[in-house]
Amino acid sequence: MPTISRGPAAPAAQARIPPQIPFIIANEGCERFSFYGMRNILTVFLVSSLLLHLPEEERATAAKDVFHTFVIGVYFFPLLGGWLADRFAGKYRTIFWLSLVYCLGHLCLAVFESNRTGFFAGLFLIALGSGGIKPCVSAFVGDQFDQTNKHRAKVVFDAFYWIINFGSFFASLLMPIFLRQFGASVAFGIPGALMFLATAILWAGRHRYVMVPPAPPDPDSFRHVAWTALTAARPGRLLGWAGILAAAGSFALMPAFGFVISTCIALVAFIAFGGIGVWLQLEHARGRHSDAAVDGVRSVLRVLVLFFLVTPFWSLFDQKASTWILQADAMTKPSWFQSSQMQALNPLLVMTLIPFNNLVLYPAMRRLGWEPTALRRMTAGIALAGLSWIAVGVMQVVLDRGGLFSITWQVLPYALLTLGEVLVSATGLEFAYSQAPQTMKGTLMSFWSLSVTIGNLWVLLVNAAVRNSVVTNFIQSTGFGLTAFQMFFFAGFAFAAAAAFGLYARSYPLADHYRRA
Repeated sequence: MPTISRGPAAPAAQARIPPQIPFIIANEGCERFSFYGMRNILTVFLVSSLLLHLPEEERATAAKDVFHTFVIGVYFFPLLGGWLADRFAGKYRTIFWLSLVYCLGHLCLAVFESNRTGFFAGLFLIALGSGGIKPCVSAFVGDQFDQTNKHRAKVVFDAFYWIINFGSFFASLLMPIFLRQFGASVAFGIPGALMFLATAILWAGRHRYVMVPPAPPDPDSFRHVAWTALTAARPGRLLGWAGILAAAGSFALMPAFGFVISTCIALVAFIAFGGIGVWLQLEHARGRHSDAAVDGVRSVLRVLVLFFLVTPFWSLFDQKASTWILQADAMTKPSWFQSSQMQALNPLLVMTLIPFNNLVLYPAMRRLGWEPTALRRMTAGIALAGLSWIAVGVMQVVLDRGGLFSITWQVLPYALLTLGEVLVSATGLEFAYSQAPQTMKGTLMSFWSLSVTIGNLWVLLVNAAVRNSVVTNFIQSTGFGLTAFQMFFFAGFAFAAAAAFGLYARSYPLADHYRRA
C-alpha cells in the first residue's frame, strides 16, 4: 500500500489531482444513489404501505417521526465510525466493512417490505453503515492530498459533492417510478445493488490509496487533554458533573418524548457542559500536554460552536424529504408525476450551482472587492434556507384556505434551499477537514455529521410539542394552520442562527491542518 511519504514534492503550480481519486468519487456516486434512492421514497412508502395499521390522520406525523429518527441515526453513528477509523481500523477498512453492513440493511428493506420489525431492522443497519462511513469518506478524500497539492482539494471536494448529487438526482427521479410500477421490493432492491457496486469499486482501488494509519495511543489526544483540563480545578469538575446529571436527567423525559429524543438531549447536555468546562480550564493542561495538543483542542472546540450554529439549517434542509413531500401531495400536478420526484430538483440544482458559483458568482464577487470566504458563504446559506421556508409557508397558507397551488411553485423554495445547501454543506466538508489536527480529523468530521442529528432533533421536538393542547391552542389563536405555523417558526429559527453564526464567524481564527508532504 502507498505510504504517506511519496518522495520529492512537486511544485504546487504543477501539482495534479491524485490518480486514485476517481475510485473514491465513483464509490461515492453509487453509494449516494443507494442512500437517496431509498431515503426519498421512504416517507411515501411509510404513509401508503407500512403504517396503514394507524388511523389515517396519524400516518403523516408517524411517517415524519420515523423518517427523522432514521436521519438522526444516520448522522449519530459517525461518532462510532470516526472513532473506529482514528483509533483502530483506519479509514479504508472502516469504510469497507461498514459498507457490507450497509448492503445487508438494503437487503432487509427489499425482503421485509411488509414486516415492520424486519424493515425497521434494515433502517437501523443502513443508519449504522451509512453513518459509520460518513466521516471516513470525506476525510479519506482529504488524506490523498498534502501541502504540495492542497489547492486542488477544493476542486475535488466540489466534485465529491457534485457526484453525490449526480447519484441523488437519478435516484430521486427513478425510484418513485419503480415504487409505483414494480413495488417496494424492486424499489428498495435497486439501491441495494448500487451499494454493492459501490463497495466493489472501493475494493478495486485498495492498492492505490494513501493510507494514513490510525493514530497510536496518544497521551496528547483530544480526550486526554480535555480530561486533564476538565478535572484540573473545581469549576471544571462541577461543570462535568452538571453535564452528567443533566444527561441522566434527560431520560426522565422518555415518557413524553421517547428514547431517541431523550438520548439526543442527553448527548447535547453532556457535550455542552463538558465543552464549556474544558474551554474555561484548557490552559491548566499546558505542561502536562504539549502546546500543540492544547492548541489543537481549543481549535476543535471553536469549530464545535460553529457546528452547533449550523444545526438549524439541517432541521430545515432534511424536511424537504418529509414536510415538503406531504405539502406537494396537496398541490395540483400531472397524474403521472409523483410528489417525491420533486426531490430530483435538489441535486439537479446542486450540479448546476457548484460550477456556476465557482466559475461565475465567486469571481464576480472578488472583482467587486468582496471575498466569499467559507464562513461568509455558510452564513448566507443558513439565511437562504430561512427564505425558502418563508416561501413554502406562504404556499401552505393558501392551501389551508382552500386555494389551489401548482406543484411547479415549489421550484422557488427548492432553488433557495439548494443554494443554501451548496453554501453550507459543500463548503463545510472542506472547512471541517482543514480545521482539524491530523489525529482528530475523523472525530471532527463525526461532529460535523452530529450537527445533522441535532438538526433533526429540533424537528422531532417541534413535532412532539404540537401534540400538546396548550401549544395547539396558541397556534390556532394566531390564525395559521398547524403546518404553516411550523414552517414560519423554522424560518425564524434559521434567521436567528444565521445572525449568530455571522457574528461568531467575524472573530473566528482560521487554522490550516493539511498534512505536510
